[in-house]
Amino acid sequence: MRVLLVEDYPPLQKSLAKGLREAGFAVDATGDGNEGLWYARNGQYDAIILDLMLPGLDGLSLLRRLRQEGRPTHVLILTAKDTVGDRVAGLDAGADDYLVKPFAFEELLARVRALVRRTYQQKAPLLEAGGLRIDTVARRVWRGEEEIVLTAREFALLEYLAVRAGQVVARTDIWEHLYEFDSEAASNVVDVYVGYLRRKIDREGEPSTIRTVRGAGYVLESRP
Repeated sequence: MRVLLVEDYPPLQKSLAKGLREAGFAVDATGDGNEGLWYARNGQYDAIILDLMLPGLDGLSLLRRLRQEGRPTHVLILTAKDTVGDRVAGLDAGADDYLVKPFAFEELLARVRALVRRTYQQKAPLLEAGGLRIDTVARRVWRGEEEIVLTAREFALLEYLAVRAGQVVARTDIWEHLYEFDSEAASNVVDVYVGYLRRKIDREGEPSTIRTVRGAGYVLESRP
């Protein structure tokens, strides 16, 4: 899943981006409000982590502009402003969650995962699709009693297809959710990783769990 991080304190931005990437997220990060607005307008994000005190354009103004433009991306405000009035202002401006600094990274990660599940109308962290059980917190996958070991990129691809099980997902959508703006991944990287994933999750003699829809993309079968 892909996250936009707008945080102007460089050490915190760097550590958060590193932790989120290690947790399997693609992360675009900036410390400027105007640049953050540009990213939010031009990228497909599953969640935005937003500081309030930013140069260029403050966080509340950025958030209000996104909501005025009808952009529904879930936003977690991450700030040192901790009064009740601050929280009310943030939530009334359109934030979906509010976390005060200092904070535990594990809590931030749990809140971001919850926002991502809400984006795809998934209440539970355990997904079931195509005969697979996918634990999005532990990042583990099983077919029956057999655990399937995936790389971080393979898991990210499977998770994105699973939250949209039964729907055709365009290659461009997959690429934009798995890679960051400055990625130099080749144009056929999605097809390559679908091939890797199929070799691990499919059973010999049975139809592939991931079906190719020519000219459109891929669909993870929702059947058991």
